[in-house]
Amino acid sequence: QVQLVESGGGLVQAGGSLRLSCAASGRTLALYTVFWFRQAPGKEREFVAGIGTSTHYASPVSGRFTISIDNAKNTVSLQMNSLKPEDTAVYSCTTGRNYSAFGDYWGQGTQVIVSS
Repeated sequence: QVQLVESGGGLVQAGGSLRLSCAASGRTLALYTVFWFRQAPGKEREFVAGIGTSTHYASPVSGRFTISIDNAKNTVSLQMNSLKPEDTAVYSCTTGRNYSAFGDYWGQGTQVIVSS
């Protein structure tokens, strides 16, 4: 059984920072691409960032967010700086290959609210 658990969300004012974590069991994250997605109310789920042999970011977060992996803890983090109200969403992690998510396992999500 693969389990992904997101944490670190919260309420922060615009311009602030949060660090999200995606902790995994049953799957070694270093062997896969790991993705962060987010979904705001009334909007489709959208790609945020991914890490595999390289990192990649969606344009709206490029330069503000940094994705990284801690192999010892089997955890992928998303450092979010200069947060904007538009970043408000539930953030979830999942695994895949290259630029495609498997969609087999998702974490429960962690809520990020950025106030103006």
